[in-house]
Amino acid sequence: MRKRSQPWIQRRSRFIIAAISAVGAVITAYLAFTKLSGGEATCPIEGCDKVLESPYATVFGLPLALFGLLAYVAMELFAVVPWLVNPETQKSLRKDLENWTWIFLLIGSTSMAVFSAYLMYVMTTEIQSLCVYCIGSAVCAVSLFALALMGREWDDRGQVMFIGTIAALVTMVGTLAVYAPLRSTTAEDESGYAITQVSTPDRISLARHLTEINAKMYGAFWCGHCLEQKERFGEEAAKEMPYIECDPNGTNPQPALCDAAGIQSYPTWEINGQFYQGNRTLDELADFSGYEGSREF
Repeated sequence: MRKRSQPWIQRRSRFIIAAISAVGAVITAYLAFTKLSGGEATCPIEGCDKVLESPYATVFGLPLALFGLLAYVAMELFAVVPWLVNPETQKSLRKDLENWTWIFLLIGSTSMAVFSAYLMYVMTTEIQSLCVYCIGSAVCAVSLFALALMGREWDDRGQVMFIGTIAALVTMVGTLAVYAPLRSTTAEDESGYAITQVSTPDRISLARHLTEINAKMYGAFWCGHCLEQKERFGEEAAKEMPYIECDPNGTNPQPALCDAAGIQSYPTWEINGQFYQGNRTLDELADFSGYEGSREF
């Protein structure tokens, strides 16, 4: 009896999975490095900065892209590990590795696809901006999921459905739990993160000094670096800061002032006619503004 030939997608599936995982790893590695180094990702369309600086781009104090990088590296390993075993001398081990890694590929790709779908929803409804890197990563995740389903002949399709459903549910519950704080917006900060640092008297004094000399901090409610700048001052001093909201969707927005000042990135300080970009230390702001008070910040 003639043996049925194996479809090409099943013959090449591990190689394709490894290739797609490598592409996803490059994308997320670039975003993680950019975030950790304090730089800005180069983007061909407007809106990337809004997505990448949003609170959704940080998990447990680390860039979300870093976790994405780890996920793609894991998928890469699951795809290539069986190739490291000699099929002639270690046939049984090779077969066991192929079976187990396919299960891990199914679980991993399902979780990644579900999480990516949630992020696409957030990007379009909550952040209302597009990021080509995020879209590229989502395409990679969904492609991996499709390959995990079609890349082999699954003997028990009921088992595949059960494993996939459990992985999807666990991922969705975990995702909603992680991002739950962002769903309850605070009065102090529309990003969903309250400022937790306690202000010292000197921090409050510096904030009032900046207001008195008509200094301005231009920012946006979704900007992570802006939140970090406010955190340097602390909760009480942040209320005294001369903050200008540039996003029309923020509280008390003044986009016309930002446009007139030619603001290109957030935060940007305007002090005594000079512009200073980025999250600045309180000592730097004191120097720029000619602050002569105590500096027990």
